[in-house]
Amino acid sequence: MAFFILIAFIAIPIIEIAVFIQAGALIGLWPTIAIVILTAVAGTALMRAQGLQTLARAQQEMDQGNMPLGPLFDGLCLLIAGMLLLTPGFVTDTIGFLLLVPPLRKAIGAGLILKLMKSGKFRMNVGGRPMGGGPRGGPHGGMGGRGQGPIIDGDFEDLSNDNRPDHGNGNDENTGPDRHLPRN
Repeated sequence: MAFFILIAFIAIPIIEIAVFIQAGALIGLWPTIAIVILTAVAGTALMRAQGLQTLARAQQEMDQGNMPLGPLFDGLCLLIAGMLLLTPGFVTDTIGFLLLVPPLRKAIGAGLILKLMKSGKFRMNVGGRPMGGGPRGGPHGGMGGRGQGPIIDGDFEDLSNDNRPDHGNGNDENTGPDRHLPRN
């Protein structure tokens, strides 16, 4: 991953300089500069409008008691798009504008989730059914194929005699095989 980032930091400026030279030769210096400024302004306005919509969607999801994963991913894409649109250049502006297209963001998110699920390091439940791989099961999650039911989340408390300050002397009424069960 670090190698990919290094290559990107080297390659993107070189590509942008080459495109600037070609655009300047084709349409001239001042139109090239004007286009770069206009794309930054237009992209920022679009990003702001979509950012407010995404924030409203996230708030609506949280009000319904749902985790706003879709709006969070959209917000991340919009943040990256904003950085790319504010960076001078035609290539970065193109990538930034593409990230502002909602269907493309959904496709990128779906592809990312599929890649994570195939890696086996990501599990999720959709409608109570496990999906994804991981340490607990096969390609569809669960525990060896048994995890098809609902997930039950709970806590436990150790009620052994060692941890009960007023019990453990053998004189209480709760001694016997069911001593940990409450009496009615």
